[in-house]
Amino acid sequence: MFAPAGSDTVCAAVSSAAYLAANTITDVLGEQARAQVTAGSMVVRLAAPTPQSEAILRGLAMHLTALSRQYPTFIKVIYGGVQNASD
Repeated sequence: MFAPAGSDTVCAAVSSAAYLAANTITDVLGEQARAQVTAGSMVVRLAAPTPQSEAILRGLAMHLTALSRQYPTFIKVIYGGVQNASD
């Protein structure tokens, strides 16, 4: 765990969960959304959230919160539209 980029299982778990949520919202539910991915972050903006997309995002938040409790040194969950998660 906690290995260099490309072999870090914690990073892979977070990335996989985030992409699953984003792809489910856009490709399965067909909702209008815009995603931005940069090194270390993903932002998904929904044009008009639905109960289904909100449920998916709540599930993602629960999953990431559980991971942050398990690996507090490596994951920080921030709510409220913070632009820079490193602060």
